Amino acid sequence: MAEEEKNYVFETPEGSVEMDIGEVRELADSGNADGQYAYGLSLVLGLDTDTDEQAGYGYLEKAAENGQPDAMLFLVKMYFSGQYMGIDSTEAVDYSQKASDAGIPEAKLYLGTAYMDGLSVDKDYSVAADLFRQAANAGVQEARNSLAYLYEEGLGVPKDENKAFKLYGIAAKAGNINAMFRTGVCFEYGIGTGPDLSKAVEWYEKAAKEGDAFAMHRLGIVYSRGSKAVGEDPEKAFGWFLAAALQGIADAMYAVGICYRDGYGTDADDVESEKWIKLAADNGVDGSDFAGT
Repeated sequence: MAEEEKNYVFETPEGSVEMDIGEVRELADSGNADGQYAYGLSLVLGLDTDTDEQAGYGYLEKAAENGQPDAMLFLVKMYFSGQYMGIDSTEAVDYSQKASDAGIPEAKLYLGTAYMDGLSVDKDYSVAADLFRQAANAGVQEARNSLAYLYEEGLGVPKDENKAFKLYGIAAKAGNINAMFRTGVCFEYGIGTGPDLSKAVEWYEKAAKEGDAFAMHRLGIVYSRGSKAVGEDPEKAFGWFLAAALQGIADAMYAVGICYRDGYGTDADDVESEKWIKLAADNGVDGSDFAGT
């Protein structure tokens, strides 16, 4: 039997100790918080062992209860992304605060989000802005994106669209997908910069290629309307509407239905048209305020 690789390193008073996954499990079962975090994460992600999310989250919960800040942050991230409901909003905020106090910058993003949304704390945009700023200064680009939004809307900080545009741009160039989309919005509507539809499309396409469904939908609209800067392109419009619809954007579902109805960018197909328009209606869009082709 092949010897398991020692892919885990733990710091002890005696120095660094390398362990394989079996030894990590033994450490976790002995009650060591770092071991519980490492083994729980391995189970959830299927690293060096078979995936077992239920058991993995159990170890992560024990680690968090034992004060392990990285475990707290992981549970918070999964909670905010909707992938884990084993803690409630109060626990998520508490873990965010504790992980933040432990010096983990990304925890400030989630704590700031709680204050921005009033999640188990009193809504306070000023506190949110301060937390986002601290996280952004530590390189957390999603926090920079959130701070830009507060400047764009004048929430907790003086309204400053120029600053918002600059912050979005920094985060976008650093690879933040949400900021790529928001940079596109700024260029499309002239928020903090002059309107430039060509640049808007450039940023929408960058975000869309990274999987942003809202950017896909905007591209569908831009290509369906056409302009001097960006010519009408029915095939591209339909393709982007369909991509956004497949990711759950209800307005895009309706647009796909209209494209199939009118043969816009695709062959006319009454069956497909009816299907997509019904899907849109089931998701709350009846076409009364449709802004598509």
